[in-house]
Amino acid sequence: MRKGRFVVIVLDSFGIGAMKDVPEVRPADMGSNTALHILQKNPSIHIPTLIQLGLMNAIGEETKNLFFSKEANWGTSNLGHVGADSFLGHQEIMGTTPPIPLNQPFNEMIDTVEAHLLQNGYMVRRVGKVDEPQILVVNESATVGDNLETDLGQVFNVSACLDIMSFSKVKELGACVREVVKVSRVIAFGGEDIVLSDLLDARKIKEDKFSGVDAPESGVYDKGYQVIHLGYGIDKNVQIPTILDKENIPVVLAGKVADIVQTDSEYLYPGVDSDYLFYQFNEAISKIDYGFFCLNIQETDLAGHGEDVDRYADRLEVSDQHIAELIPLLNEEDILVVTADHGNDPTIGHSQHTRERVPLLIYQKGTRNKKIGVRNSMADTAATAAEFFSVNAPQHGESYLELLK
Repeated sequence: MRKGRFVVIVLDSFGIGAMKDVPEVRPADMGSNTALHILQKNPSIHIPTLIQLGLMNAIGEETKNLFFSKEANWGTSNLGHVGADSFLGHQEIMGTTPPIPLNQPFNEMIDTVEAHLLQNGYMVRRVGKVDEPQILVVNESATVGDNLETDLGQVFNVSACLDIMSFSKVKELGACVREVVKVSRVIAFGGEDIVLSDLLDARKIKEDKFSGVDAPESGVYDKGYQVIHLGYGIDKNVQIPTILDKENIPVVLAGKVADIVQTDSEYLYPGVDSDYLFYQFNEAISKIDYGFFCLNIQETDLAGHGEDVDRYADRLEVSDQHIAELIPLLNEEDILVVTADHGNDPTIGHSQHTRERVPLLIYQKGTRNKKIGVRNSMADTAATAAEFFSVNAPQHGESYLELLK
């Protein structure tokens, strides 16, 4: 079994141009190119490491101040998942391409979920008037309903009082709900120092179809917050982190990826602040000389949502500096992949994700000018990691390791 480190850095939303199907499936994203537009709007941006790694090569054109790299190992990837979603994108990067989920209010599934929970030994009651969308109360310590903070109909929430229901039980409850629903995500979470009345007092109805607990208002985030994201059609056993877990190969996840990808690893560093995350990540790399490492930098995506070009550029400069600090920690066997999960062009005229191709910027000491072409799926990176470690391949993806030799 091969030794060494396989390192993936996901600059969240750093797309490099609208996919070919955008005119048909997401016309509002036509013309999007997150990376190029940010560089054009900030001609003095200082990102020498990303440029050396082949960013302009991946974008496919130069600017007045930023040029192609003659030594870079690079390629690009299309998105295999439907839409442009961070959660689905990271599942894809880990080796799975989830099936198309349903979009529906929880009230359309409340009968099915209630019956399934009762069948599995839970105590369940409904809250809400008969002529309005309702939610479920489970074991007098958790609620199940619509997520009101994301696009309505995509996510169901399991919200719990952790002083009454342990997080391990919350995860079991979330998994039970997940078994019978087909929305994109079931998010199971809880917080300390809250009681059921805090959850119910924050219950709201939207558009006369959706009913759930307003999570920030309930106080669930304020103390001891824990969360797990359960995606539709996602089997952790065929994703690269769990495949490596079973082979006792270390897995390190930092940033948002630590929240949304399942693993039994002890090396998890959730958070948002880019400086903090890079510090934790680079520290882990300096101490662990073997394993799979993945870091998500979310602040770029947040800047995209805020349509803030200058903030986005600033987070790129911070990331570039820390990547420059990381590279000397790597040896001849290690591979670094800098990529993204979709786009979020702050210049396009809306604040949502954009369906864009992503860069694949690859560093391996002593390897130069290797091209891996246009990949059909971001899952190819997981397949490459599997071949790197000589373990079972993930559910999807084709390795590009041979192209780096």
